[in-house]
Parts: sequence; C-alpha cells; structure tokens
Amino acid sequence: MGEASVEMQSYFEDLNKRVLYEYDLANKAKSKGYDPEDHVDIPLAKNMAERVEGLIRVAAPQIVGSGMVERITELENEYGKLDWRVAFTIALETSQQKFCRFKDEREAMEVGIRAGIAYLTIGAVASPLEGFTQLKLVNRKDGKGKYFALYFSGPIRSAGGTASAASVILADYVRKKMGYAEYDPTVEEIKRQSTEILDYHERVTNLQYLPTEEEVEFLIQKLPVQITGEPSEKVEVSNYKDLERIETNIIRNGMCLVVGEGIAQKAPKLWKQLNKWGKDFDLGHWKFLESFIDLQKKIKAKQQGREEKKEESGLRIKPDYTFIKDLVAGRPVVTHPLRTGGLRLRYGRARNTGLSSTAIHPSTMYVLDEFLGIGSQLKTERPGKGTALSSCDTIECPTVKLKNGSVVRLES
Repeated sequence: MGEASVEMQSYFEDLNKRVLYEYDLANKAKSKGYDPEDHVDIPLAKNMAERVEGLIRVAAPQIVGSGMVERITELENEYGKLDWRVAFTIALETSQQKFCRFKDEREAMEVGIRAGIAYLTIGAVASPLEGFTQLKLVNRKDGKGKYFALYFSGPIRSAGGTASAASVILADYVRKKMGYAEYDPTVEEIKRQSTEILDYHERVTNLQYLPTEEEVEFLIQKLPVQITGEPSEKVEVSNYKDLERIETNIIRNGMCLVVGEGIAQKAPKLWKQLNKWGKDFDLGHWKFLESFIDLQKKIKAKQQGREEKKEESGLRIKPDYTFIKDLVAGRPVVTHPLRTGGLRLRYGRARNTGLSSTAIHPSTMYVLDEFLGIGSQLKTERPGKGTALSSCDTIECPTVKLKNGSVVRLES
C-alpha cells in the first residue's frame, strides 16, 4: 500500500470501511436466529496468508490466530512470495504442532499437508480440503515401519497439474522429516496404476496428458509415497483387482489425475525447482525425476520417428484432433483441425481477461453472427486448453473473405 497514491489509498480505505459495515449489518441480521448459524461464515482475508488460514480452519478450527499468518509472512520475506519452500516449511511446522495441538500426529500431518497445498494453490480453490481427502499410515510389506498413502479425489483438478504434483513432493517432505518409511510397491500395485490410468483415459474421460505404461511404471516404482484415492467412477478397473493395499476395484479419478496430468506431465517443471533447492530440503532422493525426463524424451522421440515415417507430405505442423474428439453433441464447431478457411484465432492477454481467459477482437465476435460473447467457453486446437472469452480492440483484427470474393480486414 505504501507505493499507492493518496487517492488510491483513500479508495481502498473506503472499500474496507464499507465491507466492514456490510459484515456488521449481516452479523446483526444473523444474530436474530432465523438462519442455521448466528454469524457470517465467510472470513475476511486481506492477503494470501489470511486466505490460507481461512481455508484450513474448515478442517482445523484451532489454527485461527495460532501464528500461522505471521509465520507465512516471515517465510515470504525469506524465500519470496509464492515460493514452494514457504509451503513446504508451513506444512512441516504444522505437522510438528508448532502452531496448535492436534488429536494425534497423523491428524497434524494431514492438516500440515492441507496447509501446504492451500499455499501452493494461493488459497483460492477447494483442492486442499476436497481434492486431497486424507492421509493414511500403512504398514510396509517387510514390516519396517509405516509409509504415507495419500488419498486424492476429483476436485484436485482445480489445483492444476503443477500444484497437484508439487503436493506429492510436499507430502513426501513431511514424511521424511517426521521419520516415516518409503512406500514399497509390489509388481501388482505398479501394474494396477498403469492399467487404471489407461482405463480412465479410454473409458471415462480423456486425460490432458496420457503417460505411457513405461512412464507410469517407472514413476510408481520410484515414488516414496503411495498415490491413491476413493472410488469415483461406475467402471471397474480391467485388471489387477482385489489387491490388499488398494481398497477398491473401481477407478479412482484422483489418482489418475495426480499421476497423469500431475507428476508425469509436469516432471520438467518439478525438476527445475528441485534442482535448485531440493538438496537443502533433504529431497535429494527425487533425483529420479531427471531419469524420468530422459525416459520421456526417448519415448517421444520414438513416437515422433514413427509419425515422420508415416508422414509423406511436407507438412511440418500436423492437425491436432484432441479438441474436437470429445465434443459433446449439440456444441457448435467453428473450425476443423487446420482446415483452410476455418476460424483462426488471434488472441491475447489484457487487463480485463484475468489470469487465464482469452481476449479476441470485438469484430471477430460480431462477424460470427455475434455468437461468441464475453464469457463464452471455447476449446482451441492449439494450445488445446479450454478458455473463456473477453474482448480487446487493440489486438490484430480478423481477416475475412466476403461473399463477393473480396478479402478484407475488419478494423472497426
């Protein structure tokens, strides 16, 4: 706030006053007893640290006012804002019951992992509470201690691939520092994960990234924690059923998302971080990510080689059918993959698009019979992610061919 102008500061102070007034009014109304609760349930959060605390209080009310907010601010000053090391440290200190007491160590570690995930996801989504559902301590086959079984479910999607993958490393950091053993997967458990991920992709819904059997088996063998989850689909896994340490034969979407769209897809990003500071945090055993990335490159090179042999024409960019393959009946198609004369989107980021929506020129909206409006959802061929639309008139305007055969740029 120090850098803001006097006008801007008074604007924020005015906003704050008004919000507090509205809260006060709402609390008075609630206190009359007509609602199930006699107070406003949504806490006010001024910054990221307060958002994390506000989110975690749902799972552990005793965390409020425990000093976590101040500690997050302190760590941000040390490592920088949004640094993963802040999340890792907060997760460990919560597990060590430095802020408040818990029923037992398992609960403390579970809440610690939730707090870390809340920081990784900037305290803005439900994944720390609903995407990561529980931590179980399970006996190793050789009886040498207990390992971490991490349960994930569908809402982990909202964390995004990188944060969901980072949450596994974070949980492993807590495991190692708290003195628990590594996961010892059996051959059947390894095969079960790769079979289930393929079943999920083919029989339930497409994963953004489908790792090969070789990739999944390499990962599961090396991961120091077990990634599992509650049954989520109506479909049973096609093979490797009735395993002692996997309670269900039904497909678990949380596990598939964390392994496929998380660790396998985001391995280069994870290694980029761990390569810098992993050893300082006693995470040297994650060096297997480097070998995994090499394996991935070899597999991709083989696939590419096969495709290039098949490809006889001189086209370097090939059509990508992913965006159209899973189309729901009734949805309009604005172009087919790399089709001449189809809609090619010149899009950009502007202040009005927020973090991840796409701005297109207003003329593009108009020329498509005003069908695309602000907020329309769209899936593009490249980069292939879903997006929502906003408008921006300073990016390149559309070039169209009119019925009379002339080609014009629609600048106004």
